[in-house]
Amino acid sequence: MRHFEMGSKFILIIGRIFFVLTLIFPGLYALSQSNQPDSLSRLNNNGEKYEQFYDSLEYKAKQKTLTRIVYDFLISPPRPYVDREALSLEYYSEMEGKIISEITVKPLDVFGPTFTDTTHRAKSFVEKAANALHSKSNLNTIERMLLFEVGDFLDPDLLYENERIIRALPYIQDVRFVLEQDSVYKGLVKVHVITKDRFSIGVSGAVDGNNSAALEFYNQNIFGVGHEISFRFVGHLNRQPYTGLETFYKINNIRGKFIDISAGYMNTYRREGFSFLLDKPFITPSIKWGYGASAVRMYRTDRILEDAPIQTEDPMDLSFFNVWGGRSFQIKPHDYHNSQMVLSAGIYNRTYFHRPVPISQESQYFSNNTFYLAGITFTQRRYMQDQLVYSYGITEDIPEGFKNEIVYGFDVNEFGNRHYAHLYLSNGNLLVNRQGYLYLSGGVGGYFKNNDYEQGLIQGSLNFISRQVNAGRKRFRLFGKANYMLGIRRFGIEELDLTRKEHIRGFSSRDAVGKQRLSLSLEYVLFLRQQFYKFNMAMYGFADVGIIGSNRTFIFTEKYYSGLGVGLRLHNENLVFKTFQLRLAFYPFPPSDMSFTGFIIEEQLKKDFYSFRPTPPQPLRFE
Repeated sequence: MRHFEMGSKFILIIGRIFFVLTLIFPGLYALSQSNQPDSLSRLNNNGEKYEQFYDSLEYKAKQKTLTRIVYDFLISPPRPYVDREALSLEYYSEMEGKIISEITVKPLDVFGPTFTDTTHRAKSFVEKAANALHSKSNLNTIERMLLFEVGDFLDPDLLYENERIIRALPYIQDVRFVLEQDSVYKGLVKVHVITKDRFSIGVSGAVDGNNSAALEFYNQNIFGVGHEISFRFVGHLNRQPYTGLETFYKINNIRGKFIDISAGYMNTYRREGFSFLLDKPFITPSIKWGYGASAVRMYRTDRILEDAPIQTEDPMDLSFFNVWGGRSFQIKPHDYHNSQMVLSAGIYNRTYFHRPVPISQESQYFSNNTFYLAGITFTQRRYMQDQLVYSYGITEDIPEGFKNEIVYGFDVNEFGNRHYAHLYLSNGNLLVNRQGYLYLSGGVGGYFKNNDYEQGLIQGSLNFISRQVNAGRKRFRLFGKANYMLGIRRFGIEELDLTRKEHIRGFSSRDAVGKQRLSLSLEYVLFLRQQFYKFNMAMYGFADVGIIGSNRTFIFTEKYYSGLGVGLRLHNENLVFKTFQLRLAFYPFPPSDMSFTGFIIEEQLKKDFYSFRPTPPQPLRFE
């Protein structure tokens, strides 16, 4: 009965927060009342009923001044659905089977021209100066990204896939393939590749409290050849070195083989060392071999790896390297919508030269070891196109499909050898009638040593993206996210929190930790048509709830925390700059090391969609 009462309490809290959110952004009401489809929802046979509903609603609303203003702001009638994938494939299918006789590449200026009007020119002095300063993508660089060549038969699915690959480049805003029938020979076709760059030079900065700060300069398309470079200057008032540097260089798509290499050097108050990475991913289902290698040598660092959840006060001296490879087998070759099986294996080695003194019960965590892993993955992936999801008006490629994997490993460890195994399942698809996008995943895994189970975990997650809904001249979406993590016989040093991965946005408490966590986040995003100095704007409201505590009790009996707030995001898709974000949040009943309110101005990386691409075999992360 107590568990039922705590569960009811959780549902009541969620309901109250969502109700407050609807008061802040009344357009949420339109989400539940309107069925106007967009690129995530098709028109159906009830179109006439919806038209009658909107006609009646408009007539009643315009009887009074106040309701007319509210109606004009919140409501707009259904707009026709545009299936961008179908249009692209239909356009390419008109020339299907014809022989490609010529390929041309035309990069557009960053500012001025568009795909609908390539002759338009920048007018302001700033835009003209930026175009002059920017190096357009080198023609050879774009040609190396093409999956087809002169003499091939035109394949609509291949062109659609190739668009996505080029569009995923950090310095490319969008790409179009224009087909031209040969005027003499009807069996020949010319392919014109039109690209639109982003301005590749960017600046970034951050301030961490009153003691440290960082300033970064980067270029994601040096001289138009697709290479990336960054310089990050880091300073601290009390810790040496007081000023330091982190620099990275990356070469993309070496010799057109989709092989990326990057190297970095860093010497700051947090870490000193260098890194190297080679990666050839399964970028398309037709790629048979994927492989990679990485090496990290840190003479001084507070984390085992840069994104590791555990931070140490005593700096460590360590090396880490890994190498992996995989072979893909397509179930139906040349069919991009069918599944594939991937067999992969990897070796991971970690060696400490200086480390925290291992505690007997936790010696495995800071141990010298060599980890052998092998996996089998079944995956299917396809992409649909949409706009105004994580970006601001440009084409976005949303993955659909599944990824299911089984991984086995053997850990050769100085404190005792162990076996490892996990099962991970994930699936993401459009809902019925394209009412939204839903992603589900779950996994269970852990280590086995002397017939005992340790460092185990159970995880599950849900992500929902609603269809795009009109609100007057504006458009909005609702995002929902739920995540559950349970640690089983984890080490004492391994603690979950609510700060990483933004389980509660802006939450910074170090007291709210545990071995079990449940979080739920709701976000309402209103995309504004107005611009601020060429920057697109989006207002958002959010409600986050987190429950965290012991893994020995029912989750709903543990401690509850929440965050409620509003914010504004600004982003210019012509630039490689990160998204600027202003956020005001309230934290009811906060822990002792946090305040009730929080305001922040920060930069935010654009969110990525979950990918069903095969990856190297790795253990599940407890974070």
